[in-house]
Amino acid sequence: MNTQSKSSLTLTDGALPVQVRFARPTDKFQEVVAFYHGGLGLPELDRFEGHDGYSGIMLGLPGREVHLEFTEHRDGSPCRAPSQDNLLVLYITDQTAYDRLNRHMQALGHAPVEPENPYWLGRSFTYEDPDGWRVVVCRETGI
Repeated sequence: MNTQSKSSLTLTDGALPVQVRFARPTDKFQEVVAFYHGGLGLPELDRFEGHDGYSGIMLGLPGREVHLEFTEHRDGSPCRAPSQDNLLVLYITDQTAYDRLNRHMQALGHAPVEPENPYWLGRSFTYEDPDGWRVVVCRETGI
């Protein structure tokens, strides 16, 4: 029996988001920005400072439609990753670009780490950001 009300609006009923933002706090703001913007090359879309004690940056994945936001609060914003399998996966199917990005990350001192899930072995590099969150750079398509 379907317990969901027939009058509730769902994404399939036309309530489609025009943007999706993944936001998370950090106490290592400058290091996190260096990792995602300087290392992975995600473009800066916007930033703000001093908004009720918060400062932050939005980075495109790669555009505005889907983006990351990192914030810090003047009173602290700890955000250690809850597990080693909390992932952001970037699919880079152009082999030259994939190789160049991985060389760049490693030249900046970001050594690959072993993935928690063996699915990623042999098809990607996994990196850990300054807060312990993991980013997989995969050379195959996802879905």
